[in-house]
Amino acid sequence: MSFLGYQLYSWFKNTKALQVVIGLSSLGIIYVITKYFGLLMTSWILQEIGTVLFVLIIVIFQSEIRQALYRFSLLGNLFGRQEIAPQIDIPSLSSAVFSLASSRTGAIIVFQRNEPIGEYLLHGVPVDSLVSSHLIGSIFRDGTPLHDGAVIIRNGRIALASCHLPLSANAELPQHLGTRHRAGIGLTERSDALVIIVSEERGEVSLAQSGELQIIRKQEELTDTLQTLLTSQEPAIRKITFRERLFSNLFPKLFIFLLVFISWLIITSRQGAIVTVTAPLKFHNLPDSLTLVKNNPELVEVQLKVFSSLISSPKLLDISVDMDLSRIKEGQNTLNVSEENLKLPLGVVISGINPSTVRVVADKKVRKPLRVRVKTYGFLPEGFELRRVKAEPVSVMVEGPANFLTKMESVQTEDIDLADIRRTTLLTVKLVPSASQIRFISNDSVRVRLVVGTE
Repeated sequence: MSFLGYQLYSWFKNTKALQVVIGLSSLGIIYVITKYFGLLMTSWILQEIGTVLFVLIIVIFQSEIRQALYRFSLLGNLFGRQEIAPQIDIPSLSSAVFSLASSRTGAIIVFQRNEPIGEYLLHGVPVDSLVSSHLIGSIFRDGTPLHDGAVIIRNGRIALASCHLPLSANAELPQHLGTRHRAGIGLTERSDALVIIVSEERGEVSLAQSGELQIIRKQEELTDTLQTLLTSQEPAIRKITFRERLFSNLFPKLFIFLLVFISWLIITSRQGAIVTVTAPLKFHNLPDSLTLVKNNPELVEVQLKVFSSLISSPKLLDISVDMDLSRIKEGQNTLNVSEENLKLPLGVVISGINPSTVRVVADKKVRKPLRVRVKTYGFLPEGFELRRVKAEPVSVMVEGPANFLTKMESVQTEDIDLADIRRTTLLTVKLVPSASQIRFISNDSVRVRLVVGTE
């Protein structure tokens, strides 16, 4: 958790989203305090606001969330990775940029670094050429087909030209900045790219990085800045050691570790609380040749030990004992109840189970036709008589335990009230199983014809 927290910090520290994170963290702290002191109304309001904010964060910061997930290169950031310096003649490039500025020719030059930027680019013409000052000057010369848009430098080569970039949504940018500057800043807000911007109106050179704009006054300053950001004073291929990554930015790492440790203490403040809950038995994987006759007991008492304050009450959890019947045989079987038969959330463990065994009786599953017996109650109105009762069909196929079905000869219908019948009637009536183990194969209802006549 400390490592993931530091990754989030590394991403947020240079973005405007940091203020949002601080605000949400403050609301979270206030919620914990109000809940601890029993301020029910305030904590309830903050909890409802938190539910809405969770949805709003996903909608508003969907691009930032996607960008953060991409930046979580866990193993690479922890054990080091190789950095390859782009093979670019930076002094020559800087000379070309200031040559464009002196002639007041607008330009945007984008350096793609670690994060891909293809999803933010619109249009664009493939170039795939080495970076040279003459080519840069030719592309941005007024009147050429590719002068309107940005040049994308990827892996030391000019990959695309005439690309359109996303505009910045920052309302605090100065009014004198035009579309070219807002496009360059907008791309750096969404990625780790570097963008050189040449102003056509003022002949000014700027460098955009992480949503910030820096004015470059001299050619040497641009050369030094690009060499610092794009290359290294050491060899072109340099491996960052685990020790360097572990001890760099030590103060933020220690602060985040302390914050995670305090959160862990709060979460585990209820360690050791034991609660007894009653869990029903559920069965699965019963062999097709067998049917379940009975089980004893039907409920099991489970003692749970709670290790987290995030779980309000284990009694509110939907806990059941799930028993596997794939290995039972005909007759009485004894099954052991263990922790594997219960699925519990994190922070809850089993302290005891009573009883620890379950007896299950299984019988051979058979099918047998049973005669349908129509059951009636009451009397027909005066002057009428019941001449005949007939069920259609006269027998139904049922399935159930062998020992139980051998004693059965018929199955009854639901009670039919004769008080409202004055003529011959055809009814659809449900069949009533004499036990829960009995199952009707085709249909659980029959048609009953009541033939009525006058006395």
